[in-house]
Amino acid sequence: MKRILVLDDNEDILDIVQETLSYEQFEVKSTAEGEHVLPLINDFKPDLVILDYRVSGMNGGEICRQIKNHPDYGDIPVIIFSAYINNSGELNAYGCDAIINKPFDLGELVEKVNNLI
Repeated sequence: MKRILVLDDNEDILDIVQETLSYEQFEVKSTAEGEHVLPLINDFKPDLVILDYRVSGMNGGEICRQIKNHPDYGDIPVIIFSAYINNSGELNAYGCDAIINKPFDLGELVEKVNNLI
């Protein structure tokens, strides 16, 4: 079973994403705390990471950059969620593999996840 780690500080979004991806036969772990992402990657060993761009106290883009620059995690695909996209080039600069605009369609989420895993 493929594993996905999700970061979002909105519990409703975490619940919907977790339920949807679990239904699609993925093992999902979620957190609302940006500082938990790297330790969770180390413990959970996800096949894909989904990050909200704006989480309290942190920037999902910076977390993405940390993942992509890490010698052990750099190959893990990362999707960034954002409700604030003016220019997707801005988010692509962090090294993410895909961007999903909020509000998002669950079909789009599943499609992008399946394409990256």
